[in-house]
This record gives sequence, structure tokens and C-alpha cells, in this order.
Amino acid sequence: MTQETVIYLAREALSVVLLVAAPMLGFGMLVGVIVSILQATTQIQEQTLTFVPKIIAVMIAIIVFGPWMLTVVTQFTRNLFSELPKFIH
Repeated sequence: MTQETVIYLAREALSVVLLVAAPMLGFGMLVGVIVSILQATTQIQEQTLTFVPKIIAVMIAIIVFGPWMLTVVTQFTRNLFSELPKFIH
């Protein structure tokens, strides 16, 4: 396996990981900003108020985007296995 092949595989794997994690991170960040604005305006500094909505938002994102994330990871794996003979020299 050449150095270019390893770099190609690492780049593809990282792009798939970022693509799959983006919906959960986005929802968590959006809910975190909304809760922070709510806390700043009401001056309520309860610690559990920040974690529980984020956890719920991430779980909802997993439920909503789960089939799509599974499809992306499965497609990456299929491409990897189909191109495996090309990688082995």
C-alpha cells in the first residue's frame, strides 16, 4: 500500500466521520446557544438546565438522522471493500 493510498483512505474516513457527526453536533450546539441565551436573560444558572436539553437534542438528531447516517457509513464500507483489491499491491 502506497503512502498516497493511506492518505486517501484517511481523508475519506475523516470526511465520513465529520459528515455523520455534523447533525448531532449542530443540534447540540444550537440548543446550547438557545439555553445560554435563556440563562443570560433570566439569570438562572442551573447546571442541569444546560445538559438535559442538549442530551435530548442529540438523541432526537440520532433518531431523525440515524437512517441517513447508517446509509453513509454503509456506503463508505461498501466502497472500501469493493476497492480493496486495488489497494493491495
